[in-house]
Amino acid sequence: MAAQVRDQLLATNDEFRKLSQEHFEYQQRLESLIQKKYLSEDEKIEEVRLKKLKLRLKDQMQSLEQKFLTDHQVV
Repeated sequence: MAAQVRDQLLATNDEFRKLSQEHFEYQQRLESLIQKKYLSEDEKIEEVRLKKLKLRLKDQMQSLEQKFLTDHQVV
């Protein structure tokens, strides 16, 4: 069900699509940091910052998913 809602929102909602793209970009950057054996202090700070940004985006996306479900009385 959740995957169907996400797919629908990706197809029809510009804001959700933008948030999803940003989330993906942050994930890609995080993965590049995780690949490193050692992180500099700046990279450690960036890692924490990216994790927080990803979480914020995920919360916003879940909020849009919930609104979609409520608006379409799927809940």
